[in-house]
Amino acid sequence: MSSPQVVIIGGGVAGLVCARHLHEQGVSSLILEASEAVGGRIRTDLVDGFSLDRGFQILLTAYPEARKLLDFEALNLRTYEPGSLIRYRGEFYPLVDPVRRPGKLLSTLTSPIATFADKLRLARLKIKSCRGPIQDIYSRPETSTLQRLRSEGFSEGFIDRFFRPFLGGVFLEPDLTTSTRKFDLVFRMFSSGNAAVPAKGMEAIPRQLASELPCEAIRLNARVKRVDPATNTVELVGGEKILASRVVMACTEGVVNELLDLQPEPSQSHGVTCLYFSSDAAPIDQPMLILNGEGSGPINNLCVPSLVAPETAPAGKALISVSCLGATEDGREESLRQEVLAQARDWFGNTVDQWRHLRTYTIPQALPKANPAFFNRGEFSKTRFDELYICGDHLETASLEGAMLSGRITAQNVIASLAS
Repeated sequence: MSSPQVVIIGGGVAGLVCARHLHEQGVSSLILEASEAVGGRIRTDLVDGFSLDRGFQILLTAYPEARKLLDFEALNLRTYEPGSLIRYRGEFYPLVDPVRRPGKLLSTLTSPIATFADKLRLARLKIKSCRGPIQDIYSRPETSTLQRLRSEGFSEGFIDRFFRPFLGGVFLEPDLTTSTRKFDLVFRMFSSGNAAVPAKGMEAIPRQLASELPCEAIRLNARVKRVDPATNTVELVGGEKILASRVVMACTEGVVNELLDLQPEPSQSHGVTCLYFSSDAAPIDQPMLILNGEGSGPINNLCVPSLVAPETAPAGKALISVSCLGATEDGREESLRQEVLAQARDWFGNTVDQWRHLRTYTIPQALPKANPAFFNRGEFSKTRFDELYICGDHLETASLEGAMLSGRITAQNVIASLAS
């Protein structure tokens, strides 16, 4: 192909969305992806007939950018029940949205997870979260999620039993230091849509985005060595150089600093460890997320993806996913696995002895941190170099929606600069 107008470094969701918007406007681009497939952190592996996402992930169907860009029907989405089972004092208690599941109203009202006042506050918060334009979220006063929950009047017990494991699994941090801007977005999305997964795993999302691009617009196994912002030259490992009118760096902050020979900065990401097991029978009978409301043990949340999407497991088998917050240190994976199994045995009994370990994913940079004042909306892309742009979820709400939004706005900025 001829030299592209725009080179995009990174074939994750942000880079794919950026390329797609450029393509729609007649601007040629080339994605350089270092690995063997697109998707970035959204990848799915096939192991012994099981589809394993690299870390527990979901698509919130109310995400505005996702609704515009993705063909939900083609993804064959399968949805989780709108609620959770919470482990507390040796038992499992449901906390379910009674509006969408009226039959669960009594069990939710009588659950000891929260006081009646907390349940009323939760209902009030769900109503408040859906009011007004979604753009208003980004102009509200910003604080931490924990401060926000306390200001809403929630008891410390309910925060510990529900919000810490639930939002901890979303934010990948249990202290709830995450910005209220992300909290308001996520809570609104959970309240107004479904938590879903494609039948063939989360990687179906970047694959669908890539399918909208010309075949020659993506190069896999193309690792970039350095970027020269003075000449807009991208040099690959091996010596090949590609010149473009504009360069978009759709990669992590660490990679950006490395490619520009900038001083490395401390990690601005949260880590997670996800363990997968197979079993002849599921430990629960509902497609719901189990939260650890007891505050002890390594498990933060557990689910059975095969109850949501049977295609993720061979016939007659159950796929079990366990998330533990933080990246596991080298050499500790075996001990963590034994700790997880011991806790699961306490929860489900000796049937856990039949679980077979499939794979453990330790992901140090699973999700960018989103502390208060972590971004200024709209200041997405320009670096100090006039023709070099950066995009990614680390510039927005550290979410799938944030990656898509950043990709779109970066594309718009690039198009405007080419036209000027």
